[in-house]
Amino acid sequence: MQGGKLTDDERLRYSRHLTLPGFDEAHQLRLKAAKVLVVGAGGLGCPVLQYLAASGVGHMTVLDGDTVSGTNLHRQILFDPTDIGQNKALVAQKRLGQQFPDCHIVGEALHLNRDNALEWVERHDIVVDGSDNFPTRYLVNDACVIAGKPLVYGAVNRWEGQVSLFNATAESPNYRDIFPEMPDEGEVPNCAEGGVLGIMPGLIGMLQATEAVKCITGLGDSLSGRLLTVDGQSTAFYELRIKANPVNRVSELGQYEWNCAPEEQAWTVDSATLSSWLESADKPQLVDVRELDEHEEYNIGGHLIPSGQLAERQAELNKTERVVLYCQSGQRSTQALALLRKKGFEQVFHLQGGMNAWKRLNLASG
Repeated sequence: MQGGKLTDDERLRYSRHLTLPGFDEAHQLRLKAAKVLVVGAGGLGCPVLQYLAASGVGHMTVLDGDTVSGTNLHRQILFDPTDIGQNKALVAQKRLGQQFPDCHIVGEALHLNRDNALEWVERHDIVVDGSDNFPTRYLVNDACVIAGKPLVYGAVNRWEGQVSLFNATAESPNYRDIFPEMPDEGEVPNCAEGGVLGIMPGLIGMLQATEAVKCITGLGDSLSGRLLTVDGQSTAFYELRIKANPVNRVSELGQYEWNCAPEEQAWTVDSATLSSWLESADKPQLVDVRELDEHEEYNIGGHLIPSGQLAERQAELNKTERVVLYCQSGQRSTQALALLRKKGFEQVFHLQGGMNAWKRLNLASG
């Protein structure tokens, strides 16, 4: 990861690095040669990308298949209102490329999945996880374990955040040494349901960037073997020691989608089918199970009943008619589907992929 020389412009830009005790040109060259994969350009990914680019990391790839929404702007500080509706990774590439022309940044408008994860991870020296869901976290962790790549982990929930360095060596702890199995869908609320203080992703993202820089340069004491938890309400920092357990080291990728019962899978409708239903004489009852601000920003009509209120407001729906539930990505609507099925709704469906999939279909069709 070493070799070459810094240009005069680079020595000037990174002069405050080079005056740090123990930090010399060889360390800056390691940053320049490093290839970093950032999974997600959201609340965590934005500060990670900004600070790693500013620190002199020479090559970064950011993966994100989502588009910018108005609810993102209070914490995803790379974006502004003019970016709403555009892909996050591509906007990040353009914006950071203008600010840091010496950093080669590639944005890919895609989600990491079982089929492509190992290929993307193996191309890079280190991975930073800026995802916001458990299937992706477990997928990223397992791909890094198999490929032997260090993983900088970060997560936020409401007023709290966590950060650690996993898989620093073949004997180091990984994410499964803290959380061996993925929780059931709906067990932990997402940002839309539980909220998040906009500053927390920034704080955790900066800590992730710090861990990445230390891992690349070999300087400082990393968080390998330690889980740092930050409580924003009390401004308190806690550490949990982690021990590696060989039982938790996977050798192949597994299943990373939340499993639905077969009957629930049968009650899934894709965007193209729903579009045809809405054009027919027998239109379904549409129910948006997102929050008010999400509905006002963009919706396809229907009745707004946030998922947390559905149980008490189910009487507002006609059990004898076809009902289609939708949310942003399909996760909340899957939970809502299971709830209404248990309550006796026989003709209830949910939109596969939610508004994200609906927007992609409409963009593709012009």
